Amino acid sequence: MTDLSAFPITRRWPPRDAYAIQLYSFPTPNGIKIAVMLEECGLAYDAHTVSFKRQDQMTPEFLSLNPNNKIPAIIDPDGPEGTPFPLFESGAILIYLAEKTGKFLPQAPAQRYQVLQWLMFQMGGIGPMFGQLGYFYHTEAGLAIEDKRPLQRYADETARILKVLEGQLQGRDWIAGDYSIADMAIGPWLRVLRDIYHGEGLVGWRDLKNVPAYLDRFLARPAVARSLNVPRRDG
Repeated sequence: MTDLSAFPITRRWPPRDAYAIQLYSFPTPNGIKIAVMLEECGLAYDAHTVSFKRQDQMTPEFLSLNPNNKIPAIIDPDGPEGTPFPLFESGAILIYLAEKTGKFLPQAPAQRYQVLQWLMFQMGGIGPMFGQLGYFYHTEAGLAIEDKRPLQRYADETARILKVLEGQLQGRDWIAGDYSIADMAIGPWLRVLRDIYHGEGLVGWRDLKNVPAYLDRFLARPAVARSLNVPRRDG
């Protein structure tokens, strides 16, 4: 059996299958990204719920794997050179899994960097801006703030980003050619904006054509449907 006992996080979340990729996560957009990739690739994984209510992400065990106290993080028992390998940051995990499996990231340099640029666009723009919009528009703490200038700032920037996506998706089913890790990164954030934050009226969603259709295509994928509650919220 693969021995993962050297990783302190396994004392809090013992592996159920030590040969499977250990996923420490919660079904937020960043967490769903990795569940989608694991499902799309057919990789065996063992999903452990990192509960924000319990502040699991602040425990010494979780911090031993990700000192930045954010989900998701993984341990691959069959990492480089066949040794267990820990990794955090969702974008890095997507690239790692794509390279491990040879899937959803083109080998040809021109196409590869097209995918990577849109992955970075999600990480540097979509995630931070949509996330801040969600705080000011959807959470109790954010709604209690009387000054609405921060909300307007993030709403305007989210609307601008959506227009960038709308243009890129003209004549395309997927963001950078074939379905890729860039779509796995972008899709969950569009879903949370529409279906969780219900921010359509704030950011011009109803004026868009390509982006809503793109999100529907993404959510129609069976692997995506299986990933939306991974790990279980009550786990």
